[in-house]
Amino acid sequence: MTLATDTPRIALIHATPAAIAPAVAGMNTVFPGAEVWNILDDKLLPDADAQGGVTPHLAERMTRLIDLALAEGAAGVLLTCSMYGSVALATQADVPILAPDEAAFETALAGDYGTVLLVASFESALNDCVARFAEFLQANGSATKVVGETVPAAFVATKAGDVSALTEALIEAAKPFVGSVDAVLLGQYSLAPAAAAMEEALGLPVISGPQAAALKLKSAVTAQIQ
Repeated sequence: MTLATDTPRIALIHATPAAIAPAVAGMNTVFPGAEVWNILDDKLLPDADAQGGVTPHLAERMTRLIDLALAEGAAGVLLTCSMYGSVALATQADVPILAPDEAAFETALAGDYGTVLLVASFESALNDCVARFAEFLQANGSATKVVGETVPAAFVATKAGDVSALTEALIEAAKPFVGSVDAVLLGQYSLAPAAAAMEEALGLPVISGPQAAALKLKSAVTAQIQ
């Protein structure tokens, strides 16, 4: 299936409804000329959490969603759940397929920070993101250290759609680290709405995935269709 290149269709594949709004906002801000297509399997994240991570079966389930996006003419695909980033990286296609935090990792690397606090709303997501970020830093010869913190109250807030409670939970969790870390990395798209308020409250750079990913995707898609 072929779509008009002046309005490229970008498929955002979500494993939780909480990631939709931040991902769409990032696309609308950075890549307003794109047609955003949201694909949601709202059990992908709970199933991965219940099973302690992404199993081969769950990876295959995500792959089928990517295949759907490609079959329907997507000019680019962005996975918005960090736990499924490895599926994006393993997918070969003629269009860009991005893991959710590739661009955020690159931003953190470019900052050359001494220590980065990485926060997530539940333990398996944190463990996955910390491991992948540390591996990314090592592969790029960075001496940046990573400290992880789980914020359960953030999970409750995102499920309720309460941005105020989300922001408060993340700020309170990060406050004890002020003075010992140089930046904060939000490990999930669902945490992104709190980024600006966290920066102001903590006085630290706060890196979140949606806009960074949208910018990277825009560059890749534009280069492909020109």
